[in-house]
Formats: sequence, structure tokens, C-alpha cells
Amino acid sequence: MKQRAPLTLAAVTAALAALTGVAALTAPATDGKAADTKAATAARMPVERSLLVCPGPSSSDIAETTYTAFTPGAPAGDGKGSARLLGATAEAKPVLEPKEPGKPFGATASGADAPALTGSADGALAPGWTAQLTTKVSVGRTRGVLGVGCTAPGTDFWFPAVSTAKGREDYVHLTNPDDAAAIVDIKLFGPDGPAKPDAGSDGIRVDPKSTKTVLLSTLVPGAQLADATAHVTTRAGRVGASVQVGEEGVGADWLPAAADPAGSLVLPGIPADATSVRLVVFVPGAEDADLKVRLAAPGGSISPAGNEQLHVKAGMTAAVDLKDLTRGEPGSLLLTPSDPKKSAPVVAALRVVRGSGAKQEIGFIPATAPVGVRATVADNRPEENTTVLALTAPGADAKVKVTASPGTGGGEPASQEVTVKAGTTQTVALAPAGGKGSYALTVETLSGGPVHAARTLSLPHEGIAMFTVQALSDDHSTVSVPKAAQDLSVLTR
Repeated sequence: MKQRAPLTLAAVTAALAALTGVAALTAPATDGKAADTKAATAARMPVERSLLVCPGPSSSDIAETTYTAFTPGAPAGDGKGSARLLGATAEAKPVLEPKEPGKPFGATASGADAPALTGSADGALAPGWTAQLTTKVSVGRTRGVLGVGCTAPGTDFWFPAVSTAKGREDYVHLTNPDDAAAIVDIKLFGPDGPAKPDAGSDGIRVDPKSTKTVLLSTLVPGAQLADATAHVTTRAGRVGASVQVGEEGVGADWLPAAADPAGSLVLPGIPADATSVRLVVFVPGAEDADLKVRLAAPGGSISPAGNEQLHVKAGMTAAVDLKDLTRGEPGSLLLTPSDPKKSAPVVAALRVVRGSGAKQEIGFIPATAPVGVRATVADNRPEENTTVLALTAPGADAKVKVTASPGTGGGEPASQEVTVKAGTTQTVALAPAGGKGSYALTVETLSGGPVHAARTLSLPHEGIAMFTVQALSDDHSTVSVPKAAQDLSVLTR
């Protein structure tokens, strides 16, 4: 029998990276002691496969949806790759098929039949692959601009700022990209703790390659929760999860999942002209949280008068109306423990309104993780004043590089280095030279930090300041691959 060559640990790690998009292994110890430090030193390698899930955009027959996908990096020629976003159905027809890094690709769909999407990118198109769907509904109960970034599937999601109150319709969109069914539980927490659930809130089945929407108010019949937190988890399988919110008289938008529970949070990108800002916070642990509330504005951090502190009881949702917090300047909300020695993890999101009276429009800003090494948001528009990028450095000065890609219809990329002082929010309006069509914005951390970022896309309609805000977070385009000369044959000796 022909003997196989030994399989190195680095090769196994690279194979795992190709399958999952994320991998980090260390060399095994062979004598009960820690492995040699030099052998376990990790190098960063580009991921070889990325997976994204996008919810179904709208139930409106007059909805107009744009899908945009982008991979930052060099143009075609530096490596081969492929990417496809497919309708999340058994038929799975391609909707979007980007061809090369460094260039955004777009597609459009009309009406309520526009599908939820699943898809993967391989090779040169995988590292940092980003997709966005933006929907505009001009009239009706769900009118507005609804934007959401497509996400990797997962098993645990937090959604502060949901509601089951009269006049609100909050739908959880669950999309299963895999070949086996997923089983999902949804729990709601209001100002008095866990809401009494209907029997249907546990064990929700999402069939393979399909999507399901769940109206939150049906899970707690009769409960009028003005401010609540939804916790979505899976018992089996994995899903993409997002909440679509429609509010009577105020429009509609997506509420993405918030960053994981943490003692300190950043909620970036509150528009300068916000007329109403409402903060919703939930404590998932057993200890109450006492938080300091600050606004990081262009000139520094300030405490909102009368709302400098917030106490949140364990297992309960608290909300505070911050009104027109920004007062004409863009900003980001910073939540930190009142006592650094007593830090209770929390999740949080903002409900933001622009305009007044019959011209109001709603949007949501969840707490978000830092941009890390690099982060990208797709579907920015070249028209003047439509796209604003907000950058926040909560703890230390930072320098970042912002790059605008060519547009879907051409143009030359543009870049700019920006210094963000600690405790401030700086805004950037950058577009490709001569760009036509939508483009992508990529933020790279050069020094200092961490930095948090969000993009506001404004598409006014008949005097209504329609908008949507998307946060940027690390694209995890590389994985740790140990520099190990050791091979796995040692495990069988």
C-alpha cells in the first residue's frame, strides 16, 4: 500500500479556513508542556471562502430594491475567484455574480417578490466580501428607505429596540442557507423582564434553503411592549437574522443585530439633524448595570443634560428618550460603566427619527464592534449629500484610511487619510472621481484606535428625509495560520 505523505498542521488549518472563512489553531503539545512558541507563531492568510445571507427586502408591491456586492482589493489578474448570491429557495436562481475584486456589482428587483439571498465567494473574491440591499418604498405604511448589510449566518442574535406596541409591526426574518433544517427560539424581554411567550415562540422550524418571517407581536399575544429586546438563538443549524420594522406615520427600516454583550458600547453615526433619539438597553446577565451616557461629537464628548447616567436592572429592558441629542452636529453614543470596577455586559440600540409631523422617517443604530483591520460598506451613492461616513474613536486617537471604490458604472477610486481624536466623531464625504452608479467605502485602521464607523445613506422623497444607517465592522478577511513545521503524525505515535 502506498504511504501518504504526512499532513502538516498549516495545511489542515488552511483547509479549515477555506471551509469556514475563519480558523485559528495552535500547534499541539507532545510532551504535556506548551508547544514551542516559534512553531506556534501565527501568520495571517486571506480566507478562501466567505458566506453571506440577505433577508427578503420588502412585502410592498411598489418596492424598488438594489442589491450590491463588493470585495476590496486588487483588480482581476492577481488571483481567480467566484461569487454568487442566489435566491434562498429550492430553485436557487442567481441574482448577483461579481467577477473581480475592487469593483462593485449591482442588480435590481421590483415588488414584493424580490427574494432573500444566500451565497458564497471563493478565492480572490472571498476576503472581505460584502453585500448590501437597499429598498425604497415611496408610499404606504412601510414607506421609506430600508437598508441592511448581508451577514454571515450564526446561532445567537440580540435585537434591542424591538416593539410589540400598537402601530408597530416588527418582523424577524430568518434565512437558512444550509441543506438541513434550522430550529430557532425567540425570547422577548420588556421593562419587567421576560415576556410571557406564546407556545409558538420556541422551536420555530426554518426549512433548508428557505426563509421565514415571524411577527413578534404574535409571540406574546396581548402584550404591548413599547420597548423590548428580542433574543434569537438556534437549537439546531444556523440562520441569518434581521428585524424589519414598520411604524405607523414614521416609516420603516431594518434593525440589524447588535454587537455581543459588553460592558462598554459604541453606537455610531447619529445624523446631525436627528429630531428624536431613543436609547434602548438590555442586561442579559444577573447583575444590574449602571452606565455613563456620553455623546462623541466633532469637538469632543459631552454628557446629555438630565441623562448622564442610566440604571438598568438585570434581565430587563430600559429606554430613555434623548430627544434631539445631536443638535445640528453628527455624533455617536458612548456607553461605559459608571464604576469601571463594576462592569455588567449590556446590549443596546438607538431608534432615530429625522423630520417632523407627516414628514418623519425612522432608522436604527445598534451597538457595533470596531472596524478592526478593515471594514467595508457597499451601495453608496455619488449624488451630493447622500452618503456620510461617521468615524468614532471612543478611547484613543486613531488614524484610518478611507477608500471609495469605482462605481458600478465606472470612475476612479479615491482615498483619504483621516485622524480621529479620542472621544470625537468625524465625518467624511468621499466618492470616486468621475464615478457613476453606486460605490463601496472601505475603512482601514492605520494606527491607534479602536475606531467605530457607520454610513448614513439619504434618499429624500417629496420632502421626507428618507435615510438608513449601516454600521461597519471588521470583515475578517484573514485568518491565523500557525507557522508549524510539525505534522499531525505526532498525534498517532
